[in-house]
Amino acid sequence: MTTTEDTATGTKGLVVEGLHKTFGHHTAVDRVSFTLPAGTSLALVGESGSGKTTVARMLVGLEIPDAGTVRLDGRDRSPRSRGRAQRLARAREIQMVFQDPYLSLDPRATVSASVAQVLKLHTDLDPATRRARAAELLDRVGLGEREAAARPRRLSGGQRQRVAIARALAVEPQILVLDEAVAALDVSIQAQILELLATIRRDTGISYLFVTHDLAVVRHIADEVLVLHSGRVVETGSTSQVLDDPRHTYTQRLLDSVPRRGWTPGATSSWRSRDLGNV
Repeated sequence: MTTTEDTATGTKGLVVEGLHKTFGHHTAVDRVSFTLPAGTSLALVGESGSGKTTVARMLVGLEIPDAGTVRLDGRDRSPRSRGRAQRLARAREIQMVFQDPYLSLDPRATVSASVAQVLKLHTDLDPATRRARAAELLDRVGLGEREAAARPRRLSGGQRQRVAIARALAVEPQILVLDEAVAALDVSIQAQILELLATIRRDTGISYLFVTHDLAVVRHIADEVLVLHSGRVVETGSTSQVLDDPRHTYTQRLLDSVPRRGWTPGATSSWRSRDLGNV
């Protein structure tokens, strides 16, 4: 992975340096740094409480860092946005897809209307063009006229996640942050969404920050992996390096937790019960 020291001024992509966030006396994120070059995919991995979602929320502006910087194409995104126009401009750069998209969808609006509403907020397209563009976006994520005319409650979990991806793509972001975006889906549906994301990245050159606790899906989505434990980076490298030859004890233990042939839960519980303070 490119280090922040190696990143030249003007390099296309995201550069995060020394990101720090506390809540009361709890340090959620502790001096986290990484880069996400344009067109690449980085998996941010860790258990619940590792700080990965807090990092994601700081990137999109849902949380304000106590220290550190977030730069996109050399521009500092760390200060709070001033004014509606600046907030919308920043939102168009980095979009986020959550684990449960149902909460972000208006239950009273059709799927097509939900996507068109994003276009109304961020573009000057007329109503007819917005509807046509919404149909194109839904088609890109594998949804047709029947799904477009439905309300969110009529869709499956996988279909709702496709809607969320279409809404995020509507503003043509440079980066898509996916926070446990396939965690609640059946394995077969996970595979479909991961394949869809791979196709979109190949076609558009978009960058992904994939936030997950599930190492089983990382190999299918990420070029690089960054492992967080208690808010700190404990290991980083290419996906094949980290998953096939982990150097840090914590990463090794995360991999030992992934169910596979011959796997037993007892091995996992034995290390979970020990103090991880020395990991």
